[in-house]
Amino acid sequence: MAAQTEPTRPAGPARTLADVLRTWPETRLAALLRARPDLAAPAPRDSAQLASRAGVRASVLRVVDQLDRLQLAVLDAAVVLGDAPRERLVAAVNAAPAAVEAAVKNLCDLALLWEVEDGVRALSTVTDALRGDPTGATSGLRPVMPHAQSQDEARARLELLTPKAASLLAHVTDSGGQGTSGRARTPVALEEARSPIEELLFHRLLLPSVDGTLVVPGQVGLALRGGHTTVTPCDDLPEISTTDRAAGIVDRVAAGAAFETVRRVELLLDQWGVHPPTVLRSGGLAVRDHKAVTDELQVDPHTAALLLETAAAAGLLAEGLDSDGVTAWMPTHAYDTWALQSPARRWWTLVKAWLHTPRLAALVGTKDAQGRTRNALAADLTSVHGPETREAVLAELADLPSGQALASGTGAPSLVQVLRWRRPRRPSTRDEIALWTLTEAAALGLTGMDAMSSYGRALALGETDAGLDALDALMPSPVDHVLLQADLTAVAPGPLETSVARTLHLLAEVESRGGATVYRFSASSLRRALDAGWSAAEVHGFLAETSRTPVPQPLTYLVDDVVRTFGTVRVGHAEAFLRADDENALTELLLHPKAESLGLRRIAPTVLISTVPVDLLLPRLRELGQAPVVEAPDGTVRVARPDVQRSRTPKAPPSAGMVEARESARIQTVVATVRTGDRIAANTTPRPTTATTPADALQALREAIEARATVLIGYVDNHGVSTERIVDPLALEGGQLSAYDHRSEDRKVFQVHRITQVVPTPGTGHGAPTGR
Repeated sequence: MAAQTEPTRPAGPARTLADVLRTWPETRLAALLRARPDLAAPAPRDSAQLASRAGVRASVLRVVDQLDRLQLAVLDAAVVLGDAPRERLVAAVNAAPAAVEAAVKNLCDLALLWEVEDGVRALSTVTDALRGDPTGATSGLRPVMPHAQSQDEARARLELLTPKAASLLAHVTDSGGQGTSGRARTPVALEEARSPIEELLFHRLLLPSVDGTLVVPGQVGLALRGGHTTVTPCDDLPEISTTDRAAGIVDRVAAGAAFETVRRVELLLDQWGVHPPTVLRSGGLAVRDHKAVTDELQVDPHTAALLLETAAAAGLLAEGLDSDGVTAWMPTHAYDTWALQSPARRWWTLVKAWLHTPRLAALVGTKDAQGRTRNALAADLTSVHGPETREAVLAELADLPSGQALASGTGAPSLVQVLRWRRPRRPSTRDEIALWTLTEAAALGLTGMDAMSSYGRALALGETDAGLDALDALMPSPVDHVLLQADLTAVAPGPLETSVARTLHLLAEVESRGGATVYRFSASSLRRALDAGWSAAEVHGFLAETSRTPVPQPLTYLVDDVVRTFGTVRVGHAEAFLRADDENALTELLLHPKAESLGLRRIAPTVLISTVPVDLLLPRLRELGQAPVVEAPDGTVRVARPDVQRSRTPKAPPSAGMVEARESARIQTVVATVRTGDRIAANTTPRPTTATTPADALQALREAIEARATVLIGYVDNHGVSTERIVDPLALEGGQLSAYDHRSEDRKVFQVHRITQVVPTPGTGHGAPTGR
């Protein structure tokens, strides 16, 4: 590994965030870029540009949304107190000092706070990011203002308030720290106050801001709350309600669900490989096909949608062209490789895909904004919060001690409360996703009885091989035989081997599932096998080889009867003709009351013709109880096994290890670029900053905002007249600079693209009365 470059250290105390970043070691800088990846794309040329990006409002909002309640409270206190000493900041947060110190360190590592000579300072854009926070994690107070009184003075003035004014101030403070009043004025004397609002304005317990609202200064809010920014403690993590569950039972229940997941996906994709359903014009799966899946797999619609979406996310199911050139849902080529793996490996492929997919199977069947029902496999079933929420829910379950499960009724809501504490700024839809995750994890076999399985806990800790070995030991051993019974049923005493299960699923219908699966033979199920190209000898041979009991006589007679009637009627192309050696069979069909729609007409004792095409005539004849076969032009019978159809496997995303390796290499390259730029800047003769492009102006102005510096700007107005202004930059947003103009002694807005230069100028800095 190459030696780390010595960071550039400024000669004096740090004036800007860029000065602080230059003193960081490369490991800490790399950790910042890993936590805030948007700062590294594209690679900044030096620490000044990196600091400028760190203060962009969109970037600040993105990282603030990742903070927990305690970190938000600490960040809010830093905004309220301004450049307060660290000890005062720790005292202002209603939490344990050690927890506050750890939160301060984390926020400094994220470049939301940075060290100044006597304490820490928040980025200027953090104030806007926290303003109007609906989560209740922040105080809603405005920063300390230079001309406002101290906390001691604020406490003294609070004691002078009338009950109505005190009640109003408490209400405004609890409602976000700001309000409006169009008629209120600031009286010169207390006797002139005509309302509680004017009384508060006289005592400077409410202050007017530049946008016309009335705000509670930070000192006043701290005095009202006993020196804290919040009334309740910020570090009280909610507890998850749990109950005792035997770990062995949990594992067996979860393993059973895992095995069923693998078996059902395999059965479904085997069937769709032969008879794939078509894709809707709008994308997705038709409701009737979704209903057919629920009936075939004997599951509820939500579980059916979950299996479909998971198979598609795993690359086992995709769109492709069927034999007729119609776009249909069918297995991919990756399915054939997947089917040869062990059950545990197959299950892990599905679960990994479910964990990382942004698609939400629970939305299937719900209505969208236009009132239309959402279909399975449609394109609008995604949420960016899906993978993160699943990971958070499973992490909380994995942290529970072995033998502990979510309590019935209260466990799931308490888990949601924990997630809200960890990410207060996430939208309310995240609560629904968390509840859906609990249901889907149980259906897939990650959890059992509302507790994390032992192999699931190992997988969550990254111990993949150990977890899959544990699951293999829990899964039932496959069997290669069934028990045939005289009532035309077959009992599978355990999970069948793949080849046996596929064949039996062709010859019989599943009647019930459980510890032992019951299959029922019928004339229609046996005709299905004959249509697929099976002969009578093959059917009898399979039954004799697979059964541990003698083949019952009723089943043998049923097979022989179906084979004897199979092909009695032959269908050919005329539009279509029907030929049979048995005249009575054709007469019976011609006189059948439900055969009128077939357009049948006798042209010879053993020949009927029909006006219905062959591809429609065949299924209608089968519905009437016939077993027709197609006759070739040479008079031979055409019976063929249907071709197994496959679609192209979607490109698999890179593995987690490869993504991590690429990201580490990219971050190291960015760190090296920043350090090289810092060395170049340190060896360059300092000169006044002249911004000739909007991008350069933005960077220079952001540095001035963070340093709270006074600058001289060259500005071209609407008439093309160039002027120079001395301003205190306050905020940058939407290509506009909000600054205190020393010439007009008022707050002004300047278009950044009209600023021609930005030159640091000695001055008092930020003379705006209420802007900071």
